[in-house]
Amino acid sequence: MSQRNAARNITEGVIWKQLLSFFFPILLGTFFQQMYNTVDTIIVGRFVGTQALAAVGSTGALISLLNGFFIGLGSGATVLVSQFFGASDHSGVKKALHTGIGLSLILGLLISFVGLCFGPQILQLMKTPADCLDGAVIYARIFFSGAVASMIYNMGAGILRAMGDSKRPMIFLVITCFANIFLDIFCVVVLNMGIAGAAVATVLSQIISAVLVVWVLLKLPEDYALRLQQIQIDPILLKRILSVGVPAGLQFVTFDLANLLIQSGINSFGSATIAAFTAYAKADMLTWMLSGAFGVAITTFVGQNYGAQKYDRIHKSVRICLGMGVVLIGICSGVIIFFRHFILGIFSADQEVIQLGAWLMLWVVPFNVIFVPVEIFAGAMRGTGYSTVPTAITCVCVCIFRVLWLFTVVSRFHTLEMLMLCYPISWILADLAFVFTYRRGKWLRKPSA
Repeated sequence: MSQRNAARNITEGVIWKQLLSFFFPILLGTFFQQMYNTVDTIIVGRFVGTQALAAVGSTGALISLLNGFFIGLGSGATVLVSQFFGASDHSGVKKALHTGIGLSLILGLLISFVGLCFGPQILQLMKTPADCLDGAVIYARIFFSGAVASMIYNMGAGILRAMGDSKRPMIFLVITCFANIFLDIFCVVVLNMGIAGAAVATVLSQIISAVLVVWVLLKLPEDYALRLQQIQIDPILLKRILSVGVPAGLQFVTFDLANLLIQSGINSFGSATIAAFTAYAKADMLTWMLSGAFGVAITTFVGQNYGAQKYDRIHKSVRICLGMGVVLIGICSGVIIFFRHFILGIFSADQEVIQLGAWLMLWVVPFNVIFVPVEIFAGAMRGTGYSTVPTAITCVCVCIFRVLWLFTVVSRFHTLEMLMLCYPISWILADLAFVFTYRRGKWLRKPSA
């Protein structure tokens, strides 16, 4: 009964209140999920050293690239669940849930295989400096060994959010984040396991989160409950999931591939710059979490209202979400800039790293608000199942543009200023393309079309 009430709250009532009721639990959940790697970064940087911090930081883009694609691929299931749930199609919800969990098991195994077999070679192609390559390989291999647990959690949490429950996934991440902090301190500081200890702590924490989310799915009302013996891939639903999930996964990949290329460029400036960029990226994480939370919230909101065929409500929600996103992220960016030295000092005691990280911030953080429309427009379009065009936009405006920028401008003017400028310029190009696509209106097709 509580699940049905959640659905009614999303398809009826005051839009900004309903969006915020989703946004804040998603934001807090995302915050604690990001804390996994952030805690690793802080403890490694403080108790192991700058080279170890650079080693963990140099794996960030690779981990995000592989996880992003497969999580995006699995998001097709959560979009389908939200549409079925908004349309009160109980049978569709249950089939999509079991197909999604089955898919997450397969995707988790694929991530582990790719990460364990090809992670070291990719890190070398990324020009990871020799003095931190061994540590980066150790961290990546242990991290990817826990990919199945990570995929099960993300799929299960996405399904719960699609059915109107954004609070319990957030609570689970709070629990596992504190577990990760304890395990990090125990493995790195007490057992003196170094980089390997940080990775082991993260994997164990992900296993805890997966167990918790599966437990809740098993306890859902019978109409929607997970039954382990019923986990199977429905071919028809799989086709629909992939039609949304493959473009969504590729869209995640375009951002992460672009960041991978940026990381390669950063790596060419040496270990101190890698450590500074890692600290900057972690310090600026809140703005990305805000953008991402708005993107997830609008996807679920649009998905359920699309299933209920409330199209005017969808347009209003996009406008309201844009307004809230611009205001909140603008304020957050200002606070980060003002306290940048203090924030960076949390991640490293090395003054060279802090000063360089603060300087890098000035080239990107003031422009973070430009990225808001990209997340919200793309999220709204994914909610209706329209994924191909948003993927094409991000591929061209973000990934291809940054590749060209790196091999032309940065190649000729090999400076950090030129490298960092590709962020705001690529966001502006993507904004313009998304506004044009949104105004054309083809993304909001009726379900029968």
